[in-house]
Amino acid sequence: MATPVNMPQLGESVTEGTIARWLKAEGDEVEKDEPLCEIDTDKVSSELPSPFAGKIEKLLIPEGDTVDVGTEIALVAVAGAGKETAAEEEPPAEEAPAREDATAEAPTEEFPSAGTEAQPVAEDGEKQHAVAGTRSGGDGLVEIESAETLRLTRSSPVVRRLAGEHDVDIAEISGTGIGGRVTKKDIEAYIEEREEEYETPGLKEEREAFAPPEPEAMPVREPEREPERERVPVYEGDRVMDLTSIRRAIADRISRSKREAPHAWSMVEVDVTGLVALRERVKEEFESREGIRLTYLPFIVKAVVEGLKEHPVLNSVWDGDRILLRKRINVGVAVDLKDALIVPVIPDADELNILGLARKIDDLVRRSRSGQLGPDDVTGGTFTVNNPGALGSVVSLPIINHPQAAILSAEAIVKRPVVVNDAIAIRSVMNLEVSFDHRVLDGGVALRFLNAVKKRLEGYGPESEIW
Repeated sequence: MATPVNMPQLGESVTEGTIARWLKAEGDEVEKDEPLCEIDTDKVSSELPSPFAGKIEKLLIPEGDTVDVGTEIALVAVAGAGKETAAEEEPPAEEAPAREDATAEAPTEEFPSAGTEAQPVAEDGEKQHAVAGTRSGGDGLVEIESAETLRLTRSSPVVRRLAGEHDVDIAEISGTGIGGRVTKKDIEAYIEEREEEYETPGLKEEREAFAPPEPEAMPVREPEREPERERVPVYEGDRVMDLTSIRRAIADRISRSKREAPHAWSMVEVDVTGLVALRERVKEEFESREGIRLTYLPFIVKAVVEGLKEHPVLNSVWDGDRILLRKRINVGVAVDLKDALIVPVIPDADELNILGLARKIDDLVRRSRSGQLGPDDVTGGTFTVNNPGALGSVVSLPIINHPQAAILSAEAIVKRPVVVNDAIAIRSVMNLEVSFDHRVLDGGVALRFLNAVKKRLEGYGPESEIW
């Protein structure tokens, strides 16, 4: 008898996943822990290892389809589970009725999934609200949220897209997911019910007949609603690219950041001639001793961490009527994947030296580009460092990684003529920009933070120690 493989929960707030690519076909043999398929979620893409060895009997979900956590996605005939096992499990004929009764009375688990624990279900509205009221973030800190905010902000990109397409307020839907989250099934059922209700004969006329008369006073101008998006015409020779879960998650997060946070930004110029000389002196020895390349990014992250200690308001979150200052400094590092952008996190970056940061960054970048990041690698960030200079950028305006308060961009290091002691000299110079949430802090604080980072980077010289 075939054993099902279920869609795993790849993260605390993840409620569904997309089968990006099957790595095995029906009839193939699979070993335990051998990659079975690639799964995309709104947080990370990763390979799903087979929970057991056997033969692929049936692939239940086609590539590109999105399903809820716990959904059966494949059937595997487990190796060693033969006819003898089935005969042992089959009850005697006279015991069959009793077994049927026991099965009928036994409670069923809604989403069974190997390796996951059953989640508590709220018994009433009050308890459900209590569950939705708090959650523990990946950084170990508790974020306070209302039930309505939870349904909206922790619903999946698919749910938010359907809500936008059908003009549905997610807060109006009672979610059946964990902690009251609205699932794809919830919103589809809501839309279907609304359409059936509207199409009921006589219902529309009845509503119009009993509707209160419109006031004769001058009508109040309603706020303008965003017009429905029209499909862009596709011409001969055009190619249509379907959105991946990561691409859609980036679009949703960036749009929300620009919509909710009033962005402001500042820039400083940094003379890193001494840092360039230091790296040139030690880079070959560093690679020989440590087995990894020494880049400028560990020095930048170290300077940022020290700057955040001096100006902790940049390591914070806007929370409606208050500001949460994060205790831990978990720095996210933006990694370019050619067709996407991912931000793995260095937890407790303030506890690492240059060598420790270099090792951690190298590990995260390699695993990002090989699709080996886990959910814990991309959650809990409190501040983000962007590095467009690696691709030659000299000026950029980064968008804040919601819900953080700020993000720093480090640009390319270029040689420029600079006035030093009333003389013109050729120096290695880079630009640093910080975008910040103007609700949380003002330009003065942002510039003091930038100047603290600048001071530390300019403090390196050819003889500085890194070990």
